[in-house]
Amino acid sequence: MRDILLIALFAFLGAVGAGLLGALALFVLRRRSLTVSLTVVAAVAVTAMLAGTLVVAWAMFLSPHDLTVVTTVAAMAATVSLATALLLGRWVVARSNALTLAARSFGDGGSFAAPALPATAELSALSRELEATSAKLAVSRDRERALETSRRELVAWISHDLRTPLAGLRAMSEALEDGMAADPDRYLRQIRAEVERMNDMVGDLFELSRIHAGSLVLSPSRISLHDLVGDALAGADPLAGQHGVRLVGDLVDAIDALAVEVDAKEMSRVLGNLLINAIRRTPADGTVAVAAAASADGVVLTVTDGCGGIPEEDLPRVFDTGWRGSHARTPPSGAGLGLAIVRGIVEAHRGSATVRNVAGGCCFEVTLPAAGA
Repeated sequence: MRDILLIALFAFLGAVGAGLLGALALFVLRRRSLTVSLTVVAAVAVTAMLAGTLVVAWAMFLSPHDLTVVTTVAAMAATVSLATALLLGRWVVARSNALTLAARSFGDGGSFAAPALPATAELSALSRELEATSAKLAVSRDRERALETSRRELVAWISHDLRTPLAGLRAMSEALEDGMAADPDRYLRQIRAEVERMNDMVGDLFELSRIHAGSLVLSPSRISLHDLVGDALAGADPLAGQHGVRLVGDLVDAIDALAVEVDAKEMSRVLGNLLINAIRRTPADGTVAVAAAASADGVVLTVTDGCGGIPEEDLPRVFDTGWRGSHARTPPSGAGLGLAIVRGIVEAHRGSATVRNVAGGCCFEVTLPAAGA
């Protein structure tokens, strides 16, 4: 038993010495390639085995012939192990280099395509993560380009919408100043109307900036859809009368039992914007209908107009900032902010706003969580 313990001790001491030397080598070569690291690890294992074997052989006073045999066998094993480690290291490094080149492609603005060469489980997992990241970056780039396009369009349209009334205000003020106005009262009324229109435009811009900055503060309270829809219809009725459009809200009494927990002021603005948008785009003798119903996601409010529909390619952009559609469908007072504000306020209430074409027009749907959801 004592001999076995001594053999184990000698083998352990020889292996520990080889291990310490290998750890030192790994520390010194830690910035080198993976091939070098794998070779050092293989060398540590082989050297530990060789050192332990030789120490035990010398301690057992083997004959020179037996000692030579043991040393030769250990040396051959070491040679094969080191060669295998080198081949394995080169294989892993080649796959790693291929993955690096593929990752560089989507880092330069392209898309990531995983190398076709087989790889280890870790490199395959890294390839999958890089593919997912590449897809997310592509979506982000598309969104950034769309936002940049919307910003440019918004700046162009706002500049145009402000330049025209400012030129008119300047001309009317100069006419009043010079006493050349044939009907000063009419000029004053026109100036007031233009000022109110620009004030509304600036108010929309401020509201939109609060939404985009995440600083829109809501004061939610429980309110029935009967009151919410009824107030919106009452507020839009004069504009509908001016345009000769019929407002239909026959389902208002039927939805008295439905309630939502929302900021009443902001949601009134949502419905007001939708109704104003629908009335302005519906021809005279047309109909704008408001309806509400319970759904699996909460409560759905719909505003249906008679605008004739929106081109399918424009539907995804309806709620974009500054979008106003074709010139024929764009009222002269619009800045393309109303529907963007609608979406921002609805999403701040954890809801969603969508649009789809229906027979003769389009239908805007606002989905809100039911009260207590």
